Amino acid sequence: MSEKIALYPGSFDPFHNGHLEIVERASKLFDEVVVAAVRNPQKSEPLFSMEERQLMIASSLSHLNNVRIVSVSTLVVNVARDVGATAIVRGLRAVSDFENELQMAQMNNRLSGIETVFVPTSSAHSFLASRLLREVARYGGDVTEMVPPPVAEALKIKFFETEMD
Repeated sequence: MSEKIALYPGSFDPFHNGHLEIVERASKLFDEVVVAAVRNPQKSEPLFSMEERQLMIASSLSHLNNVRIVSVSTLVVNVARDVGATAIVRGLRAVSDFENELQMAQMNNRLSGIETVFVPTSSAHSFLASRLLREVARYGGDVTEMVPPPVAEALKIKFFETEMD
């Protein structure tokens, strides 16, 4: 029987507890989960560099032995092929996520034949969005309960350094 590898792509800017939950759950369903920090040209200037995101994600997922992290700036289906993924994992927070995610899943399937597995997040994390967390942290709000500890520390450093400049 061949190994089941899942690709979990996202911009992860920053990685939050909703992302963490999806990876933890996917790690129980697949032999290996490859978390791919993706450069998304449709999104605004990132808060964290790809290298910073990779380090935060790796630190946040160090308790999982079947997860690896990559960063990419190409089509997700190309990454899936390169890592030997048998599925793409996508998290769903609310019904409103489904339409866009379904369209991407259908395009990815059409391009590559790879299937997408949707994993609904728990209600405890359904409101989390990286965009909102960046905004709250930027204005001094406390997001420590919504992100893994390495991300909370990176956010403090990022905005403290910004204030010092």
